[in-house]
Amino acid sequence: RIIPPPASFVMPAVSMTSLSSRGGARGSLGARGSFSHVRRVRVSASSSPASGASRSRVMMAAVEAPLGEDVSAEKSFALGPMTSQADRPEKRLQVEVVPNLAENTTAIRCLDWDRDRFDIEFALAEGTTYNSYLIQTAEATCLVDTSHEKFRDAYWAALDPLLNGKPITHLVVSHTEPDHSGLVKDVVDKFPEVKVYGTKVCLTFLKDLVSEGQTFDGVTVKGGEADNVDLGDGHTLEFVAAPNLHWPDTMFTLDRKTGIAYTCDAFGQHFCTEDPYDTNVDELLDHYRFYYDCLMRPNSRSVLTALRKTKEWEYDTIAVGHGPILRKSMTMWKDYYATWSEAALEAAAGRAAVIYEHGYGYAERLSQIFAKGANKAGIETEFIDLTAVDDQEVIEALHGASGVVIFSPSSAVAETKLSTAFAASSSKRKIFVAESCGGDDEPVDSILRPYVESGCDCPVDPLRIKTAEPTPLDYQKYEEAGTDFAQAMTKKVAATARKDAMNAGIAKSLGRIHSGLYVVAVEAEGGVRTAMIASWVTQASFEPLGITVAVAKDRAVESYMQVGDGFVLNILEEGKADATMKHFLKRYAPGVDRFEGIDYDSTPCGPVLGNALAHLQCCVRSRLDTGDHWVIYAEVIEGAVSNPQGRTASHRRVVATYY
Repeated sequence: RIIPPPASFVMPAVSMTSLSSRGGARGSLGARGSFSHVRRVRVSASSSPASGASRSRVMMAAVEAPLGEDVSAEKSFALGPMTSQADRPEKRLQVEVVPNLAENTTAIRCLDWDRDRFDIEFALAEGTTYNSYLIQTAEATCLVDTSHEKFRDAYWAALDPLLNGKPITHLVVSHTEPDHSGLVKDVVDKFPEVKVYGTKVCLTFLKDLVSEGQTFDGVTVKGGEADNVDLGDGHTLEFVAAPNLHWPDTMFTLDRKTGIAYTCDAFGQHFCTEDPYDTNVDELLDHYRFYYDCLMRPNSRSVLTALRKTKEWEYDTIAVGHGPILRKSMTMWKDYYATWSEAALEAAAGRAAVIYEHGYGYAERLSQIFAKGANKAGIETEFIDLTAVDDQEVIEALHGASGVVIFSPSSAVAETKLSTAFAASSSKRKIFVAESCGGDDEPVDSILRPYVESGCDCPVDPLRIKTAEPTPLDYQKYEEAGTDFAQAMTKKVAATARKDAMNAGIAKSLGRIHSGLYVVAVEAEGGVRTAMIASWVTQASFEPLGITVAVAKDRAVESYMQVGDGFVLNILEEGKADATMKHFLKRYAPGVDRFEGIDYDSTPCGPVLGNALAHLQCCVRSRLDTGDHWVIYAEVIEGAVSNPQGRTASHRRVVATYY
């Protein structure tokens, strides 16, 4: 994915990268049986001929330093032994300690080298990390976030020596998602006197995370000078509530002395590497954007609110919850979030209020993936957590929303909250209802009935889950339902806007660009299969052999064409394409298998149609954002022609306002 920097950002002349390859680095870690100091030192410099200008590139290498040697003057980190996930031995886990993040401040990064899926079931290309931070002064020991419980033994093996027998006196919980709060229970058990800082919603959720019968000293954070915490030695913590980034209980923390902003999920990325910092910006940009699109874009308005609340903060380091710690290009990282969020809101053709119950069943995951699908079709989503708002806040959030989406809450919450949502809704709104898979869901038909009876339009059928927990096919259904719902909200507006945006003469001229006809087909984990008819396809390179495919952002197949994903380009044959076109151009209900009743063969990259003239097996290498489409550049891995005498089906248009 090619991402231009914001206009306000000037790329620094010097960038940093690692001398050893990622694969090589990973392979060499297993031999380390105990924590040992590693420091990074310059070993060479070379110039890059990119764009004709000499650009300095400083190379770095990891070298062992004898135990006990003072390396405090340099960026250093210590790697623990490589372990494996208990239930999946092939999944490698490791803990890294970065002792000199700032004065009195240490980072503890849990490296999940091989994790391939995360949270709302989006794929990871380079694993992930779970970061927590330790601030130690003469008066206090403060831990900012913990880690995933699967790192329990390795995490404490790293943390205990740092504590050196002293108790943790303060615990800051940025939010209660299990990958950051999985070891809160351990901290409270070991240090019952610890003060736990979090938002009101956060502390409520924490009661379910600690041991049964265990109490803790919770301090509710609202934000503002009165909530500041003095840790001693000049370290003062300041808090700002940042709900929906991407959970309703999220908050940011600033250490005024060190200029470190602790933002948990915000500004993060799923990218696992030994280097604890954003050393190689070019390597990170794709992961940074993908993470934003999956987790933050559904909450664009909340992103801008959080940036506004923290605009007076002075900091030069963002201590994120996932991925490298950001300190090299602060303006760029922040400007991207602002630019992308403003663009998302500006482009939105309407707003849908998404109502759910936090902590109930799979409501968070399902609502987020529904919102991802809706965002692809140009709809802004605003989340309403029924456990965190009062009746007046529900009414205010629904004001101006053209769509209402309800993920079935528990029966107890439904009795007290859903009547307010219905009372605040008008008959002109569109409505969608789905199960949350919590075991005590309020029946979707009971929720939907009063809306339909009042005249609301229900353009997408309610979704139900028939298994104990959602499957990959269920996640596909919910994302496609989000896209279908958004398209129903914007159908008239989108058609008019596309027609009005193009000069008639240009539309006729552009329509004279002829193309072939193809079926882009993917097959993903869990039996997910989907496809689309494509015509905007061309060869793009000789070495490596590559093609480009333009994919509309609201296409279902787009979610499965990220960097590293495989797909098959089926080339249709002249005179034999009509039946295939008719089949794949039908409007399918969310989650329906597009290949049911179709003759095809499975390959590592996806389905090959039995009646295809030829096919290409491809791997996505990059993506270019071109407004309402992604231009996917892919390397061709394999290919074959089934009928050497056949000709490619061609596609001719009169005007360019449609495909």
